[in-house]
Amino acid sequence: MDSIKIAIVGVGNCASSLLQGIEYYREKRGEDVTGLMHWDLGGYRPYEIEVVAAFDIDARKVGKDVAEAIFALPNCTTVFCPEVPKTGVTVRMGRVLDGFPEHMLDYKEECRFVLADDEEASREDIIRELEDSGAEMLINYLPVGSEKATRFYAECALEAGVGFINNMPVFIASDPAWAKRFKEHSLPIIGDDIKSQIGATITHRVLADLFRQRGVVLDRTYQLNTGGNTDFLNMLNRDRLASKRRSKTEAVQSVLKEPLDADNIHIGPSDYVCWQKDNKVCFLRMEGRIFGDVPMYLDLRLSVEDSPNSGGIVIDAIRCCRLALDRGIGGPLISPSAYFMKHPPLQFRDDDAYHMTEEFIQGLRDS
Repeated sequence: MDSIKIAIVGVGNCASSLLQGIEYYREKRGEDVTGLMHWDLGGYRPYEIEVVAAFDIDARKVGKDVAEAIFALPNCTTVFCPEVPKTGVTVRMGRVLDGFPEHMLDYKEECRFVLADDEEASREDIIRELEDSGAEMLINYLPVGSEKATRFYAECALEAGVGFINNMPVFIASDPAWAKRFKEHSLPIIGDDIKSQIGATITHRVLADLFRQRGVVLDRTYQLNTGGNTDFLNMLNRDRLASKRRSKTEAVQSVLKEPLDADNIHIGPSDYVCWQKDNKVCFLRMEGRIFGDVPMYLDLRLSVEDSPNSGGIVIDAIRCCRLALDRGIGGPLISPSAYFMKHPPLQFRDDDAYHMTEEFIQGLRDS
């Protein structure tokens, strides 16, 4: 089959893991792979994805081949495939808008964004690049809190006639107004806010659902996360966290028999620890009552490399988006969004979302 042509906005750690993964699995075969939910997804293999356009605002990435830019500072994720060949695609200067948190200026350059002094791309520039490159979909990896920037690029995707995968907690796919526009343009969208393979949110959801299934009353819970990448540095500005907290909290609340009172649930990023780099540590506590109202407590510590943890999900989201394009399906992809994302248009329990997504891949479900 033809390669799936993608454009990326935000050439950070997650983009680095994705591109490394595309090359890493090129030398693998279905019977000996690890870390993937699907080797063959609707006829598409992981390595049959091609980056044809990329946008960023960091001086160390703009103007470089995307294969070089994914290893440039402040990226700090694990390098598991160092030999990514040149792509011939140069990272172009994007639009800043609210994608550059000013509090980062208080930190060392190797840990934060360094704003390029190139002229910002106009809306017309972005649309033209998407059209000329042959991109079929735009992958959004902008920083948390980039509300204006995410909407700007979603508009560009609509105008350029490409699908949109929104990995960030800005509500596009789950916003009925945006969903309607993508439907009207016959363009697929998957979103919002990527749910990692084995991350804090999916683990919390599964355990909360287990409590419900086993008749345990959950009285209160917290999820505290620390990390040392630019995502955690960015989120030190609490003003940028409203949608992230809402996304993560609703993802857990949605599997409970009855939602917890706001005073009894706390979920969200907690602090930036520079030396952790791309390693994310989650501290999870759940307090409940079993048979006879006898109290029980669960404490869990999860340590995982944050960006590769999302790569295996995004590589499937890309292929599902291509299947929708192949089939002429527009609007939010309900099943893949529910399975891959924290804040989809419709929440389902993870087992249900899994089976729905398998049916979508097989062509048994339209969205």
